[in-house]
Amino acid sequence: MIIFNSQGGAAIKEQSKIMLVDDEAPSREALNILLKASGHQVRGAASAEQAFQYLAKEQFDIIITDLFMPGINGIDLLKKVKEKSPATEVIVITGNASAETAVRAMKEGAFDYITKPFNIDELRIIIAKAAEKQHLLSENVYLKQQLLNRYEFSNIIGHSPAMQKVFSRMKRIITTDSTVLVMGESGTGKELVAKAIHFNGLRKDKPFIAVNCGAIPENLLESELFGHEKGSFTGAIRDKVGKFEAANHGTIFLDEIGTMPLHLQTKLLRVLQEQEVERVGSSKSIKLDVRVISATNISLEDEIKRGTFREDLYYRLNVIPITIPPLRERNDDILPLVKYFLEKNCREMKRPLMNLSKEALEALELYHWPGNVRELENVIERTVALTDGNNITLYDLPSNIGKAYNEREEYSTRVTEQGVDLGKTLNEIEKKMIDEALNLAHGVKARAAAMLKLNRTTLVEKMRRLGMTQ
Repeated sequence: MIIFNSQGGAAIKEQSKIMLVDDEAPSREALNILLKASGHQVRGAASAEQAFQYLAKEQFDIIITDLFMPGINGIDLLKKVKEKSPATEVIVITGNASAETAVRAMKEGAFDYITKPFNIDELRIIIAKAAEKQHLLSENVYLKQQLLNRYEFSNIIGHSPAMQKVFSRMKRIITTDSTVLVMGESGTGKELVAKAIHFNGLRKDKPFIAVNCGAIPENLLESELFGHEKGSFTGAIRDKVGKFEAANHGTIFLDEIGTMPLHLQTKLLRVLQEQEVERVGSSKSIKLDVRVISATNISLEDEIKRGTFREDLYYRLNVIPITIPPLRERNDDILPLVKYFLEKNCREMKRPLMNLSKEALEALELYHWPGNVRELENVIERTVALTDGNNITLYDLPSNIGKAYNEREEYSTRVTEQGVDLGKTLNEIEKKMIDEALNLAHGVKARAAAMLKLNRTTLVEKMRRLGMTQ
């Protein structure tokens, strides 16, 4: 799992900056006093022309304008404001109300339309609603920007040459719509790579929809992906929009694609080829414009040989391959990740920043990390939560990490004057590597053998010779 730096939250204003535009001075001044008493910042303008002068220098949240004024009227002012500052809300007031002018004002983008004489409490309610809309829009823009900032490549923690190659390929494809297949072990951050590609690309303002194909029961996966019509099967009590429809014009991320059943692979292939989808129980095609990013922690080529994955679908998905190296192959990233997780967890648990002893740091660097960055994240969180005081020693780390550190010299390749038992050392190294491969392969010997570049029969023979459980 690749890690991204995080940012804080947004503040919401408690008052609005309002401009009053009215050629009648008494009306303008009275409203000015009332709105200032409600805590708003208010500026008055005697004409639309004067309002334009203020708008050239200042930004306003809300403009309240009379409709009929000498020179430029309220409708033309409204149109100009919405062209230059779409987020500014405009409330139109007039003493000569008609359905036609009301419709026209709303059509041009007015937030609301009220007539003279008006109730000041009514106006306060309208201003409050306009301000609430402003705040929601501002918060939405802020959160969207925070999301974009989170997935900027500069925020990704990965300094090793291996990760720099991954970033280089990601940067090359962000401005394309090419289909991407992300490969890597569990916990390396495949979904975060997919999000970085999406949120730095041409579709960043469109939906990003993630589907874990391995976590959804097989009998529900088709409906989840492609949607269904009401009554198409038992329990389909209403129409359902599928993930592909939800992702239209954006990106769909298909995680654990290797677990998808063969009959659904056939339907997925058709969706990718035709760029359209049919809901379960419907014959109507829905056109799609979706970028597809898939991910797998198993070898799809091996699955093709076993007959559990379609070869034509594999080639359709594997247009741009990205392989994320495991943490054990990018040792340069361990300490920056440890520092990041340590600061993050100390901050969240409201603890002073803790220190790691030299032995603890060395142990973290020496450990094999079969669970990759996700395991490292969990280890640091657990250690911060359970350690007394502000210093983390080797003995505060989980026992398997301490054991790996204490055994670091056991399989030394150095030959000293006292000599070395070469046969025993090689056997122990073989046992350790076979154990790790079997762990990563979840006990599947064929996969473990492939990781070790061995035939399965050779692996079984080695396990027998080394006295390992088969």
